[in-house]
Amino acid sequence: METMGGLKRSHSCNDLAVDNVGEAVTLMGWVLRRRDHGGVIFIDLRDRWGITQVVFNPEIHAEVHAKAHQLRSEWVIAIQGRVERRPPDMENTNLKTGGIEIRVDTLRILNSSLTPPFPLDEDVEVSENLRLKYRYIDLRRPFMASHLITRHKVSRAVRNYLDENNFLEIETPILTRSTPEGARDYLVPSRVNAGKFYALPQSPQLFKQLLMISGMDKYYQIVRCFRDEDLRADRQPEFTQIDMELSFIEEEDIYTLIEGMMLRLFKEVLNIELAPPFARMNYEEAIARFGTDRPDTRFGLELVDLTETVRDCGFNVFQSVVKKGGLVKSINAKGCADFSRKDLDGLTEYVGQFGARGLAWVKVKAAGEWQSPITKFFTDEEREAISSALGAEEGDVLFFVADKGAIVHQALSELRLDLARRLGLIDKTFFNFVWVVDFPLLEYDHEQKRHTAVHHPFTAPKEEDMEFLENDPGRVRSKAYDLVLNGVEIGGGSIRIHQKELQDIIFKALGINKEEAEDKFGFLLQALELGAPPHGGIAFGLDRLLMILTGRESIRDVIAFPKTQKATCPLTEAPSSVSRKQLTELYLRPDWE
Repeated sequence: METMGGLKRSHSCNDLAVDNVGEAVTLMGWVLRRRDHGGVIFIDLRDRWGITQVVFNPEIHAEVHAKAHQLRSEWVIAIQGRVERRPPDMENTNLKTGGIEIRVDTLRILNSSLTPPFPLDEDVEVSENLRLKYRYIDLRRPFMASHLITRHKVSRAVRNYLDENNFLEIETPILTRSTPEGARDYLVPSRVNAGKFYALPQSPQLFKQLLMISGMDKYYQIVRCFRDEDLRADRQPEFTQIDMELSFIEEEDIYTLIEGMMLRLFKEVLNIELAPPFARMNYEEAIARFGTDRPDTRFGLELVDLTETVRDCGFNVFQSVVKKGGLVKSINAKGCADFSRKDLDGLTEYVGQFGARGLAWVKVKAAGEWQSPITKFFTDEEREAISSALGAEEGDVLFFVADKGAIVHQALSELRLDLARRLGLIDKTFFNFVWVVDFPLLEYDHEQKRHTAVHHPFTAPKEEDMEFLENDPGRVRSKAYDLVLNGVEIGGGSIRIHQKELQDIIFKALGINKEEAEDKFGFLLQALELGAPPHGGIAFGLDRLLMILTGRESIRDVIAFPKTQKATCPLTEAPSSVSRKQLTELYLRPDWE
């Protein structure tokens, strides 16, 4: 192999155009394609920026042409030559450089390559495990590289925007103590403190509150967080948050700040103009209409509550559920009366994955007549009332789920999304934001037989609901807010508790006694007594946001070196075994297996 030998790259593979015709240039990159046309060799030379066609002609430089016969896919080369205009019938209008080519007079082979483990064309299907094992090859594909470029642009835009709004970028510890935050911690044994452990942060929550108490006023960081939890397409054991906290603010200040940041991001990254203010929806409305606190509002198919309508109907399934305090809700799938019985059975099986014990359906025929196994259980008046509530017309299919509220809402929210995909109702070019607000402060955990925090125990309650805290805690709403984009929660936060007296009351409601509170949060509780200002904040999942911006289905596509769903890295084969010596130095048993 050769060295660059003093050659200096003059341009990237996306710089040159017809204005450069006649210039002598030096390019470096990878061989994407090699074509031999009657003795003339054409190479598509690729780098991070783009592609330029280079030409080896035996009539111009026979020795260089002979050398070019060695070139294969993914070899690394440097070339010198002159920019020439392509013949009109050979221009490639899909490339910025498609009007020119480089007539090569110098070729340096900087490195060869084995045959790549998979083709680098975008439309070639490659197993994800293979892509992750050879991630450095995967990232050579332009569409994959573009995701990391978008990630850079988003991070840059966030930093610039927050800097203009007087935020300070401050780092917080990675090695900290274990605190209960809803998921399992990743633990790190301490060699110098025998038998004790650090925890990797699930978020910088406590530290960013301490920074407000420190008087920093406005903090942010683009920070790595860690959670040891079961994974799926939008989860990773290590992920990135855009984290921020502000002093002397209320919810409206957060909404204004974040809407401005999203306007900046979408304009700079996608050249899309958003129209603030974003829609707002309280938690109860989101659950009632969409069955979820992450509503995708780009399409209809909203849930309709028929509980009272069917309370005394002749259909025993509905009647018994209502008597037990459950719900009966429905979705009208407009124009879907051509669904086959196989389709309907498939949808019934689908909602069963979410706990639904069945899916009743009705096809609406001419003159409003019903076709369904359950038709006989309803009077004409009941059928008319149901059809009216759902806006039923000829050609519609009405779907019903009857069960406990949580099951009804999850089953129908998932059915709603599935139907939207089947029917092509989702406009993937449209970005629809909604603030979901007024979350419950607490929820009852039947296994633990106590209330737990819906967000975290430092979330402030609404003052007007404080009277319910002792006798009806489930009724208390919080000053929490989530920003939802196209059915994905991209960010969430709250106004925090800044007074120790109120924090003690909330701990009591959560069943956390003074000893436990002092053990887990003593340093924060002490800080609250030393002049803590009112404060609040929000954190965004950068990976989730990028997944939406790039139109991908998995956050693994927008992370340089992600883990699999089993939290492993096929590239480095992490996690891996360590030596007995390392284990004993950490006071861990080497025979744990």
